Amino acid sequence: MTYARNTWYVAAWADEIEPGKPSAVRILGEPIVLWRSDGRLVAFEDRCVHRLAPLSLGRCEGASLRCMYHGLLFDADGRCVEIPGQSIIPPQARLKTYPVVEMHSWAWIWMGDPDKADEALIPPAVGLDHPDWILGRGQLDYEAEARLINDNLLDLSHVSYVHEASLQGGLEFAEVLPKWDVLPHGLRYTRWMVGTTRPSGGDARKTDVPVDDFLTYDFMIPGILLLYNASFPAGTAAACDFGPPDRSQAIGGSTFSSQAVTPTGDRTSRYFFSAGPHRDHGDEAVRDMQIALVWQAFAEDKRMIEHQQRVIDETDQPRVMPTAHDRSLTLFNRMVEKLAREDGQALAVPELASDELPAPPH
Repeated sequence: MTYARNTWYVAAWADEIEPGKPSAVRILGEPIVLWRSDGRLVAFEDRCVHRLAPLSLGRCEGASLRCMYHGLLFDADGRCVEIPGQSIIPPQARLKTYPVVEMHSWAWIWMGDPDKADEALIPPAVGLDHPDWILGRGQLDYEAEARLINDNLLDLSHVSYVHEASLQGGLEFAEVLPKWDVLPHGLRYTRWMVGTTRPSGGDARKTDVPVDDFLTYDFMIPGILLLYNASFPAGTAAACDFGPPDRSQAIGGSTFSSQAVTPTGDRTSRYFFSAGPHRDHGDEAVRDMQIALVWQAFAEDKRMIEHQQRVIDETDQPRVMPTAHDRSLTLFNRMVEKLAREDGQALAVPELASDELPAPPH
């Protein structure tokens, strides 16, 4: 499967990169050490130039990082500035560095050409410190390709079946196609569910009165999902011609979720997520209830996707047969493949062959 490099990946929760404690991560199969140089976030290749020892086992010394195998010291630009017992430092004693940015509670890393790293391309996720949202968080490690997780998030028809026990979305997700719009760096999903009731559930979305539920999310390169859903008075969907509503008119259940899928290696991935209610429609108790439900749902996804990966690995020349719900997958994966061709540095592993996607039914 193909992944682009000239894009921002989520490497870690920013607050988990503590001062004085180098952290090892792996992105696109490359070992990376994240650390703070006098508080500033820095990313190096996780191997010393001397004997290739991992710098994630090193020691932070103010603005520098010392390899704790033979003591070489590196500044924040990756230059070796000290070799114990040696006064001359070779010019090649320099580490590969990566652009890294702390934003929206995540540490974002650029894996491609450093000269093309543009912070404006970081998707507008919602950080844990946002004043309007009460968010919880988590992460999961997958024994599966990141693209399989992306494909899962781009086709919510699985909600009707994989999440029958947790989300209980009913058959509408599978039987009714959503609206998709193409964005400059991804896709936008929109779905109205008209006249719904939820007499049980015990959270801010419980209602005996019919409401119109609105669900939308942007799915951005390389695999960032930004989701909003809320309940509105019955008739709202028709009044706005099934387009975006005035969010200030939501009457309950306003929820936001930021999610990020990061390929860590060959058939391994890390999935970051946050979710919770708007302060006008929930509190910490509602957040905790929602996060518990999210954990349950994502465990259901993980079980299915990891088993899917095993079947793919055991299948000679695996092929998929697209359905109408796969149109979004095809559009998004073509965007990624185009970017990967342009950056010329794609990480490629065996692809899933597929037939050309038919036009969606009307």
